[in-house]
Amino acid sequence: MKVIVTGGAGFIGANLCRRLAASPEVDAVVALDDLSTGFESNLAGVDAELVVGSILDADRLQTVLSEGDAVVHLAARPSVPRSLQDPVATHEANSTGTLRVLEAARTRGAHVVVASSSSVYGGNPVLPKSEDLASRPLSPYAVSKLATEAYAGAYAASFGLPTLAFRFFNVYGPLQAAGHAYAAVVPAFVDAALRGEPLVVHGDGTQSRDFTFVGTVTEVLTDAVLRRVTSPDPVNLAFGTRTSLVDLISLLEEQLGHAVKVEHVGPRKGDVPHSQASEASLRAHFPEVAPVPLAVGLAETIGWFRTLDPATSRPGRHEA
Repeated sequence: MKVIVTGGAGFIGANLCRRLAASPEVDAVVALDDLSTGFESNLAGVDAELVVGSILDADRLQTVLSEGDAVVHLAARPSVPRSLQDPVATHEANSTGTLRVLEAARTRGAHVVVASSSSVYGGNPVLPKSEDLASRPLSPYAVSKLATEAYAGAYAASFGLPTLAFRFFNVYGPLQAAGHAYAAVVPAFVDAALRGEPLVVHGDGTQSRDFTFVGTVTEVLTDAVLRRVTSPDPVNLAFGTRTSLVDLISLLEEQLGHAVKVEHVGPRKGDVPHSQASEASLRAHFPEVAPVPLAVGLAETIGWFRTLDPATSRPGRHEA
């Protein structure tokens, strides 16, 4: 089996390439990445071929996917705030990019797993979020991810392409970048805490998220690829936990052994107050998966951050 991972040098992608390469059922892993948010160093020591290129380059995409048995499509322009700054770029990368991936995969008949997002639920207040809830996206990013999963379903219905769309919920863990304006909350908090800087909280901190450790995510993705799991409907990839930012900070303080400074600023446009997945569909498709608890995953994430050079956030050594 040859597996193509778009966005394979990114946070989730590189973790997935490492897991796939270690699987005896997988013969070859190819990471396609334009390195706009990913890093070649993320694949250091991983038995995967890195092809530098964009999913918007139809010729390059066709060449890379021509021999793929499965495609895990993770390449995207991430971040709600980034989509507010440039909605068109987000649409092109996430919506048009997904269409190009599916079209290239169609000529091969490859199994395609795509990454959507819990952001598609948006302003729908119902908790937990089940896949049959009406979507109410609040940002261009959320709309682009709704298009991602809708295109996957449409290609399955129209062309018989085997597809599966996952809705990711606040994935965190090693290799997740910090130190930039669009950093996700866990790496932003861990990095700031290790630097002795204030943790910036948008709002009062009571907003809650369903955090999912990247190791659990890659376990599910790998199983989906190996068993060629498909679904006509999107599937939440989270386990129904709900942790407020205040509680996340308390857990971080407990693991670091000291208090941290917190700075509250105004809420961000496009953010949702609470997010929690229904895990029923995930459990039906993947009954054996056991999620990594937040305390365990956070400890592993802190351990990885301590190996970084604080000046560059790349391999080195954190002094804190």
